[in-house]
Amino acid sequence: MNVRLTWVQPEDLIGHELRQAGEDGRDASAVGARWRAAGGAPAPVAAGASAGPAPPHLRALAEHLLDELAALPAPLAAAEPTPLPHIRRLCPHWPPPPAAPGTPPPGPPPAAPDAPQATARPPAPLAVAPGLGARLHAAWLGRAAGCLLGKPVEKLPLPAIRALARATGNWPITSWFTARGLPPALAAAHPWNRRSAATSLAENIDGMPEDDDLNYALLNLLLLQRYGPTFSTADVARLWLDELPAGRTFTAERVAYRNLLSGLEPPLTAVHRNPFREWIGAWIRADVHGWTHPGDPAAAAEQAHRDATLTHTANGVYGAMFTAAVIATAASGTADVHRALATGLTVVPPDSRLARAVRFGIGTARAHGDFDAVVDRLHAAYGSYHWVHAVPNAALLAAALTHADGDFTRSVCRAVSGGWDTDSNGATAGSVAGLLAGAPDRIPDRWTSPLKNRLATSVHPFDGIGFDTLARLTHQEAHHS
Repeated sequence: MNVRLTWVQPEDLIGHELRQAGEDGRDASAVGARWRAAGGAPAPVAAGASAGPAPPHLRALAEHLLDELAALPAPLAAAEPTPLPHIRRLCPHWPPPPAAPGTPPPGPPPAAPDAPQATARPPAPLAVAPGLGARLHAAWLGRAAGCLLGKPVEKLPLPAIRALARATGNWPITSWFTARGLPPALAAAHPWNRRSAATSLAENIDGMPEDDDLNYALLNLLLLQRYGPTFSTADVARLWLDELPAGRTFTAERVAYRNLLSGLEPPLTAVHRNPFREWIGAWIRADVHGWTHPGDPAAAAEQAHRDATLTHTANGVYGAMFTAAVIATAASGTADVHRALATGLTVVPPDSRLARAVRFGIGTARAHGDFDAVVDRLHAAYGSYHWVHAVPNAALLAAALTHADGDFTRSVCRAVSGGWDTDSNGATAGSVAGLLAGAPDRIPDRWTSPLKNRLATSVHPFDGIGFDTLARLTHQEAHHS
């Protein structure tokens, strides 16, 4: 019996690393030619592993070529650094500490999302409004609902998502996906995500099923409980080895886990034979960092950086920092979604690909009333990236949140309707929109009732926990920050 462990086979990693090299400006043409001449295949399009193992000579060649690719000069390194001091030096409008209690709400957000710099002027300090506990409860529910909405169509291409939703009268998307009434031919042509359909279609939802987008939020809550807000990247590694089953990791997280077991330590865990280091994995771990730093986006971003560098570099790290800062701003209760996005940009190097993508997403959303047209432009601009890469997903998230203007249903539905990493984008959009809603009863009941205040997880001791309890535990950690 052959076991094909996903996301770690050298013959599969090489294709992803060649693609990554093209994205970050390294000349990998000679390496790519050698791989193809030897009979090497491109990376799997959607799955984490090819159908069968490579011959021994190809596997050995892949390992050798991965090391050669790692040694190539990286021309974008100066504009896209990973160390936090270097990031801060490139961010002229790093956010200030929170405002003192009693400070009036901030004025309008900084303008010019498409300008070369992240914002036109430094953001004002944020005041924090009462009611954080209710906002956190809404954020947990929103993250779960948005994730669950995107689960059945994860990995499906954009035309398939549109066809499935239209066939069941749910386009533009306004509620859960369903197989009821779906023509058999269409169901056969575009099958739902096989792992998720049984728990995430409207007719099957019975509480929140397990998902890595929620598992990592639970792990980071446990991280703060165990190590406090001054945790180190090594503490994140220790927690994972203690509490996270290896089989529940994917992409960069699985590679970093493998690297830890091989004796490597951070930050080498993020770079050694890890072509997924700019994908979305660190971003989906960022919510707790933002939730526990309401009104302090800089502290949230710094905390997210310590977490992210176990597994990611450059734009993969920026995705986590951006998300944490956006969420910390929204958690204040005194900022709208546009100010939150603008503040998120202040912690990202302005000439990085991720910052440019966010600005493009915001600008495109502002320019078009039809969100389908927005999505089509995003896919034309970023369709060459892998569907899990942080750059295209950041553009889509920013566009969805901008276009929805704070409305919960429009936020999660636009994020999922844009394709790419549907459950992760839906989860982050739901977290932000939940915070902006301010309380669970301000989220439409059709999104929260099916969750039944119950979350399944393999992260001990949270299996079966209620979102109200998670909000209370998160609130306790926010008081420690």
